[in-house]
Amino acid sequence: MATHEIGMVATAAASTAMAPIPQYDAGVIVTRTPLRVSFAGGGTDLPEFYRMDEGAVFSTAIDKYVYVTVKRHSELFLEPVRINYSRTEQVNEIGEIRNDIARECLRFLEIEPPIYVSTVADVPASTGLGGSSAFAVGLLHALHSFRGERVSAAQLAEEATYIEIEVLKQPIGKQDQYAAAFGGLNLFCFGAHGVTVQPQHIAKRKLDTLFDSIMMFWTGMQRDASTVLEDQRRNTISKRDCLVRMRYHARRLEKMMANGGLDAVDFGGILHESWIMKRELSSRISTGKIDEWYDVAREAGAEGGKICGAGGGGFLLLIVKPENRAAVRRALTGLVEMPVRPEVHGSRVIVGTAH
Repeated sequence: MATHEIGMVATAAASTAMAPIPQYDAGVIVTRTPLRVSFAGGGTDLPEFYRMDEGAVFSTAIDKYVYVTVKRHSELFLEPVRINYSRTEQVNEIGEIRNDIARECLRFLEIEPPIYVSTVADVPASTGLGGSSAFAVGLLHALHSFRGERVSAAQLAEEATYIEIEVLKQPIGKQDQYAAAFGGLNLFCFGAHGVTVQPQHIAKRKLDTLFDSIMMFWTGMQRDASTVLEDQRRNTISKRDCLVRMRYHARRLEKMMANGGLDAVDFGGILHESWIMKRELSSRISTGKIDEWYDVAREAGAEGGKICGAGGGGFLLLIVKPENRAAVRRALTGLVEMPVRPEVHGSRVIVGTAH
């Protein structure tokens, strides 16, 4: 199985932005970057764990996206910089931008005003599907294309990781940036010397079987992942045994897919074991209501599942055999179901020059 070895980002990424780069009149650039579902191993991608023991996460990109538009802002407008997301910012200098990721990506690639950046996503923010990192990857991809530069998935992942973790000091791991940049179904391994990407090259019918067993329900709860992750980071040493077993779950899932595809009972059983352990990492990961929904779904026929992302809200992921899907849907009638399918590609330029 092919793997990609990716080294440390800080020094290389920092040097990338040292020399001024001439601006290009690239017209309008639009990128589309996938969100992700992490099945097992979340938490082992935090530096507090992988600096003392290798981490591993098994995850997939899905057909839900963050779209980023970049263009040279017209001088007819009064403001040199306009940033559109859930709010609109109109400022004179890059350093005045309040959106941390947008500001630091523009600084990192030394983009000079006038500049226009807009983003929209298929799902709300703070829902456990890696949206913030997908935005960072998609914006960096758009800005590189705006400058007339080709860029690899590995470079996008490294730069996004550098900005979010090293520059912005976010208490997050590395899995989201790599999932957004590479796309597909992967086992990501994290260590003190870098990241290894192991793409899962499985038959389409096997991938379809996996996704035919996935049900996603929106809890309506949005949460700040950093609060949950800070608590989890503090508990890393005391919960090391749990994290080691969760890493093992990620590798069991990878082996299962490599050796013949999905058995929903076994796959769901591993997710159930991992979810029980994940709840031990922090009291903030689940709530009484989430536990109630999960138990009801299991009683209706779900084999296992988890809350996506850091926890505390977001999407409830369940593995359900096709014959039990209707019963689970009835059991969770108060929640909105979101169908998902696989996305084999990572971040892509869909308008403008493709790289």
